[in-house]
Amino acid sequence: MPPTSTPFSFVLETPAAPPEEAHRHFLAKLSVETDAADLHLDLERGKPGIVVVDVRSPEAYAERHIPGALSLPSRTISEHSTAHLNKQDVIITYCWSPGCNGSTKAAARLSALGFRVKELIGGIEYWVKEGYPTGGTAPQGQPVYSERSQR
Repeated sequence: MPPTSTPFSFVLETPAAPPEEAHRHFLAKLSVETDAADLHLDLERGKPGIVVVDVRSPEAYAERHIPGALSLPSRTISEHSTAHLNKQDVIITYCWSPGCNGSTKAAARLSALGFRVKELIGGIEYWVKEGYPTGGTAPQGQPVYSERSQR
């Protein structure tokens, strides 16, 4: 009887990190990211020390944004444009979606200026998908991307 072979695994081709290393990695990841549910709950509770920053264009902000978010387009971030922000606060940056790195660029610029920053994973797209309220001219709950806009 021929020996049975175990099928190849794409998941296990690269071995999993040791638990201690994985723990450090995931804590580091959580130190620079947050999600819509956690942010919404903190905002709803009025948690002080959190500033939400929409880094998209002023037009996109006017159409739809997280209530209370400041409009600070990524490319305009400078010492001058952030002078009104408190470096003791934690700034939460967001842009369009997981496919947009504008919030990552903004977080890099803000952290280089000495701010504590976390990025909202999923951006405004996932904020809307979770059913959270938005400000602006777009109807509440309307998807950020429709079938038509993806063609």
